[in-house]
Amino acid sequence: MAFTLDIGQHALDFSLPATDGNTYSLQDFADAKALVVFFTCNHCPYVIGSDEVTRQTAEKFAGQGVRFVAINANSVNTYPEDSFPHMVERMKKHQFPWVYLRDESQDVARSYGALRTPHFYIFEQERKLIYTGRAVDQPRDTSKMTVNDLDHALTDYLAGKPVRTALTNPIGCNVKWDGKDAHWMPAEACDLV
Repeated sequence: MAFTLDIGQHALDFSLPATDGNTYSLQDFADAKALVVFFTCNHCPYVIGSDEVTRQTAEKFAGQGVRFVAINANSVNTYPEDSFPHMVERMKKHQFPWVYLRDESQDVARSYGALRTPHFYIFEQERKLIYTGRAVDQPRDTSKMTVNDLDHALTDYLAGKPVRTALTNPIGCNVKWDGKDAHWMPAEACDLV
């Protein structure tokens, strides 16, 4: 089996604490026409560089029933700034239009096969995966971006069309796995395309 969820696979359930004080599972987003789950963090320059474009995309599609869920699974032993208190501070400061969850055990990141921060997954209404990979082609400096694959995939799905590009390689920092070197990747986690 591939390390990362394959197109057509179902979203895997989770139960994770959020910066808003609540705990969320897949069921909490049952009303969403599409669900965007993305693995992110507090410190990565690719995350920071593209957060505002991700915000614009989330806000653009919110009225069409699309919900966004951010998950931070990075090891605090590798990057202390990815701790839960820092997540709370970050959400307070930026007021992002998504829930921000902490995957302390890294089990959810492992089950989804998260490779980098950020790494996006779009699930349709029945929660089958229809897109995974990057949001944009230049996440570190979005002034240079030429394509927003996340926007394209949501536009296609909501228009009842097949997603034009269902698979891209996520661009960003490696997920920081506990007990591993900061640049370690699982052997089976090769490029998606």
